[in-house]
Amino acid sequence: MDDIYKALLDNYPFLSLISYGGHEYIGIIQNHDELITTIYDFALLKTKEQKTLFLSYGDQWWWESSRTVPIHLYLRQEWTMFKPTLKTFNSKDVLVQHGPAVSLKELGKDKSKRRSIVLVKKIP
Repeated sequence: MDDIYKALLDNYPFLSLISYGGHEYIGIIQNHDELITTIYDFALLKTKEQKTLFLSYGDQWWWESSRTVPIHLYLRQEWTMFKPTLKTFNSKDVLVQHGPAVSLKELGKDKSKRRSIVLVKKIP
């Protein structure tokens, strides 16, 4: 792994490192369950502005949400620009080496008495 990516993983706790098919991918995991794993691949971002915005939104999601709600649900409109970086893999061949792995399946399990999920976003 490059020193740049190691520094990213150390400085941004919301980033995950996964291995699939002999390749490593760094990004934010959208969903990880027993069938599929989807990740927003940081390496597919072209410009420095996109990378800065990606990390800024990731930081906002990490510190302002419950961390159980996937980033694309928490930051609906703002996050749509990163949809082209989404990659989907077969979970049985994915190894999450570092970082959090959000699962949509877990959303309903934590609060069995409470059926509704409320998304609240801080407005600066």
